[in-house]
Amino acid sequence: MGRRARDRRRQLLPQQRRERSGGEDQAGWSGGYPEIVKENELFERYYREQRIVPDGEWDAFMAALREPLPATLRITGYKSHAREILHCLKEKYFRELQHLEVDGQKVEMPQALSWYPEELAWHTNLSRKILRKSPQLERFHQFLVSETECGNISRQEAVSMIPPLLLNVNPDHKILDMCAAPGSKTAQLIEMLHADMNVPFPKGFVIANDVDNKRCYLLVHQAKRLNSPCIMVVNHDASSIPNLQIDVDGRKEILFYDRILCDVPCSGDGTMRKNIDVWKKWTTQNSLQLHGLQLRIATRGVEQLAEGGRMVYSTCSLNPIENEAVIASLLEKSQGALELADVSSELPGLKRMPGITKWKVMLKDGQWFEEWKDVPSNRQTQIRPTMFPIKEEEKLKAMNLERCIRILPHHQNTGGFFVAVLIKKSPMPWNKRQPKVHQKLQEKPGDTEVTATNADDGSEDSTEKPTLPEDEESKKVQELQNSDTEQSKKGVCGPPPSKKMKLFGFKEDPFVFLPEDDPLFLPIQKFYALDPSFPKMNLLTRTQEGKKRQLYMVSKELRNVLLNNSEKMKVINTGIKVWSRNSDGEQFGCAFRLAQEGIYTLYPFIHARIINVCIEDVKILLTQENPFLSKFSSETQRKVKDMAMGSIVLKYEPDPEKPDDLQCPVVLCGWQGKTSLRAFVPKNERLHYLRMMGVEVFKAKRKEGESESKTEEEVQCRPAQTEEGMDVEDKERDAVTKMEAEVGGESHHSPMESSAMEIENKNEDSDQFSKNTNSHISQESKDIDTNNVKD
Repeated sequence: MGRRARDRRRQLLPQQRRERSGGEDQAGWSGGYPEIVKENELFERYYREQRIVPDGEWDAFMAALREPLPATLRITGYKSHAREILHCLKEKYFRELQHLEVDGQKVEMPQALSWYPEELAWHTNLSRKILRKSPQLERFHQFLVSETECGNISRQEAVSMIPPLLLNVNPDHKILDMCAAPGSKTAQLIEMLHADMNVPFPKGFVIANDVDNKRCYLLVHQAKRLNSPCIMVVNHDASSIPNLQIDVDGRKEILFYDRILCDVPCSGDGTMRKNIDVWKKWTTQNSLQLHGLQLRIATRGVEQLAEGGRMVYSTCSLNPIENEAVIASLLEKSQGALELADVSSELPGLKRMPGITKWKVMLKDGQWFEEWKDVPSNRQTQIRPTMFPIKEEEKLKAMNLERCIRILPHHQNTGGFFVAVLIKKSPMPWNKRQPKVHQKLQEKPGDTEVTATNADDGSEDSTEKPTLPEDEESKKVQELQNSDTEQSKKGVCGPPPSKKMKLFGFKEDPFVFLPEDDPLFLPIQKFYALDPSFPKMNLLTRTQEGKKRQLYMVSKELRNVLLNNSEKMKVINTGIKVWSRNSDGEQFGCAFRLAQEGIYTLYPFIHARIINVCIEDVKILLTQENPFLSKFSSETQRKVKDMAMGSIVLKYEPDPEKPDDLQCPVVLCGWQGKTSLRAFVPKNERLHYLRMMGVEVFKAKRKEGESESKTEEEVQCRPAQTEEGMDVEDKERDAVTKMEAEVGGESHHSPMESSAMEIENKNEDSDQFSKNTNSHISQESKDIDTNNVKD
């Protein structure tokens, strides 16, 4: 979408809002829209009959559905300073809300979710509109926006946080998120992999998939805030997502996942409190149409689950057709290969209802059916046998459907939700003939053996699939093997050709791993004195030709996946940026400067150009754009004196004897000039660190807000600005660095003022820049309407 089109859209928005609100902007705690009648007779009739609500609680259940959903936020637990953010929230921002009234209503103090570990999730009765419009809450609102953009806080619905917690993830687990967008649950999984921040490369990884190409870019934006080398975003239909292969000790093996999150598309009637359109649009037809897809996705998930692995199936629907019916059908055809896990002792404090064992099927006209035999032939395309409960009592009892979890809105002031945790005890019956780890790679180039059984087939019974004639099949397999081998030898993982797979959206740039003898790496290794254990084979670029401008890094395990599956996957994004080319950087001894987003991964391997700074030095670095060396402590000046110009690491270590100071380590990328020292840190991260150190940033932020007149709504709806801004920042920094190196001058702008200028210029430059960028992430993200995205 071009700049002019965006400007026209912004001009129309206020008028459209006035029209939808009856000609005037309504204030208050509502969303500013006409009151939607929260009644649906069919909905009430259906769920009364299904008896999902305990006796005597129906009125409370319906009353809760008609109330607005509380806002909830989660502090990302993977960064080492999560506890510092929590302390800041409780001791500073929450205290300011005490005794506060907005529009005549008392603001309730935020409360920690009792079942979420370590008080890292909170809910409040403040709506988005109140947060945006109330002057009394401006400071709190700016904190939420800034910390969300940094990835330190995620505004996520409470019930949406449950599935990742029940997966019981360890840092060495291989995880598949089948329907991942927009990425709030994916972010939780990434955090769990990085539970120990002293391990830069956990052995596990997350492959996050979504069928919608545009939503994949939103997923990329969410995941990139967490700066992990262990995440890969792919674009496939979850019901037929291909089997991947990995190289294990010279053998090609099918990749089975230790954990799978199967959060399937659903009718969403558990979201009525926030998506009020569901009240007038709800019908049983949606669940009938989705049941088959949900079952296919869940089936594909358990096929790819490792023996002993755990899969969580979840929906934001209350409907048994989408929930217990899918689980019962899956358990029945598994013939004992699957079992429902008893998670009643997990997440203490979470109020839940057990799964039900009896339910009925209803058409949108209100007609009920209790058994498949009662369905007339002309309705058997709408209703399927798998939608009905199991009639055999013994078989039903063995399934333990009561181990499923249904969350009702009135029990803990949440949305509605359903979760089932499945354990795989043995291979699925239709996969019994699938070889496990047999075929060895031939030593001769071009003769790589590939275990092809069920490799690309998403069907339920691969043993019954028609086979090609022997010579034709051999020819096709050989072509695939040769292609894989050639790609692996070159270290290139490009997108699959269009003949092999239909491409959706943009054709992605290739993933090219640096060869071991690449001359590009030697100056980097020498300049930063990288440890011999540094995994240089994990470095990659996104271009096969021309000058390499950015270097990215992935974990060893994801490198294995990329090299062995370039013909099967459409990879949207993976890896984190660790180095960026600096204009004329060769004169400083190295053409590449450190990138802040990858510094926590890179830092353990760097043994040179590290300067330990005190907290006062950090404050100077974050509040002044290009401060003279004379402004820093004598100790810092002494360390810098004999160091050559160029990119550096600035490290702050907390002092336990000064408990009032920041008590978590901070690593920043910087640049040493002739007479100055500066930090290369994005605006929101600057604000974050300053807040943690107790520096008041509200006034500076307000001043910036007046100059740029940028609303929170624009930030939320256009995540691409963040991605785009980072690359524009890179160009700007290079220019400033070059100028500073020549004249040794000091910038006249503070970080806050400089950031405001950048944002003003982005709107003019963004269209031209997007034509030249190698990544399509930014451009795609602009077209996403986040209001229509599931939580």
